[in-house]
Amino acid sequence: MGLAYTERQPVITAGLYDLRPMCPSDAGLMTLYTSDLRVAQTTSSIPHPLPPGTTEAFIDRSMAEDRIEDAWAIDGTRAESGALVGVISLTRLDVDQSEIGYWVAPLFWNSGVASAAVSALIAANPQKCRTIFATVQQGNPASARVLTNCGFTYLGDAETYCLARGFAVPTWTYCRKLD
Repeated sequence: MGLAYTERQPVITAGLYDLRPMCPSDAGLMTLYTSDLRVAQTTSSIPHPLPPGTTEAFIDRSMAEDRIEDAWAIDGTRAESGALVGVISLTRLDVDQSEIGYWVAPLFWNSGVASAAVSALIAANPQKCRTIFATVQQGNPASARVLTNCGFTYLGDAETYCLARGFAVPTWTYCRKLD
């Protein structure tokens, strides 16, 4: 059973980037980036190859009134990087708890985009969370650094099934308590 949430998502400023609600026009760039095996393999939920309609279904779910996950496009228009350079989301787990997830297009890896987006989303705290969790594949130390640099604390090792790889991968679990 999920927690329904029907408020409109805010636009959040993240340095030169804006975190804005997803929209149908994001489908083209999102499909381009998530079709890249390097992106899909860093997540648990993006299949590879990307089946037709997957992106549109994600965008539709992110715009639904009864969604449990709020997803924002990381919009780089002000940075002259394009209308979509990645996606960041918060999924409601329980009262006052959510899980953060994100991916950034390879062209923008190691540029500070993920750190800016995570920091801004935590500062805005649009779901009024007291605790935010995150899971990172152990083969992705750059993403782990983003989390630790944004105040997340390592909780332990686990594993999760990766759709793009077709098997379970070892992960690190993190937590951030908010005041």
